[in-house]
Amino acid sequence: MSGIKEVAKQANVSIATVSRVLSKPETVAEKTIKRVLEVIEDLNYQPNAAARQLRMAETTTILVVVPDITNTFFSDVLRGIESVALENGYQVLLGDADNNAEREKGYLSILRQKKAAGMILLTAGIEANIVEEIASEYPVVLACEYLEGVNVPTVSIDNVSGARKATEYLINLGHKRIGFISGPMNSVLGRDRLKGFYQAMAQYSLKVEPDLVQEGNFSYKSGLNMMNKLLAYSHTPTAVFAANDEMAFGAVNAIEQKGLAVPQDISIIGFDDIKFSSIFKPALSTISQPTFDIGTKAMQLLIGLMTNQKMEKTQYILENRLVLRNSCGKWSS
Repeated sequence: MSGIKEVAKQANVSIATVSRVLSKPETVAEKTIKRVLEVIEDLNYQPNAAARQLRMAETTTILVVVPDITNTFFSDVLRGIESVALENGYQVLLGDADNNAEREKGYLSILRQKKAAGMILLTAGIEANIVEEIASEYPVVLACEYLEGVNVPTVSIDNVSGARKATEYLINLGHKRIGFISGPMNSVLGRDRLKGFYQAMAQYSLKVEPDLVQEGNFSYKSGLNMMNKLLAYSHTPTAVFAANDEMAFGAVNAIEQKGLAVPQDISIIGFDDIKFSSIFKPALSTISQPTFDIGTKAMQLLIGLMTNQKMEKTQYILENRLVLRNSCGKWSS
């Protein structure tokens, strides 16, 4: 029986690289992984149970890739996924992409090595053609985010309508000079929520001032920094819509650091309704997503793919709702 040295020699890589392919594939380039696996198969190399599992394609592990494990929005989605997974005899392996598309791609090798029976992507940072290619070979589901024109089972909400709903609420309170802190424009969520904001402003014939639209990255720090930019203008907005709750918290704190108050001086509304939104001071008005349900539906779809069940439909858009708390107030000009 061939050993790891022979595998490394024939694949023209180091022994350490072969070891990483088998233990930490996300750290190895895809073409290297493919070459090493081909040699392993040719030589019938069996270093341990994991390699035998690779050959037999028998695993009860599900891979779930999140864009940022520090974002608490994903905790309830993961709970939903795991609740259905455990009921059906599967265990969940979590991968943190750290908002890095290359790192996200690295996790695909876990599927190729058959160390996971299927994958749920809670991020859409990988190119559409790569996702479509991997989904043609392995069970893959997208949740929270989606990829336009890609035929992969997806569970999400209508982010455009949710953003429109939040903006319209501020308008109905009497606000006309409304600022927006968007998510990154290289993400579908960032683009969709900005689109909903523009649609609502246009519907009520309100002007969007370019300076009052600032691009964040869904982090608390970016919300703080972008709100400070908005506060630096001579005519500050009377209300600000932040494209997620984390940025909304940063915006509130930036306002209060300037000696102003929410909502008396500036109203703030967020998006997501993470748990901290209800206990933050002031309690945050926001758009609520059915996070647990997104997780359960995504896992149900994945099980359907893995067990070759007939799909009635593959695209699910769940309901979002406006949650009113204390961070928004009426405005009269």
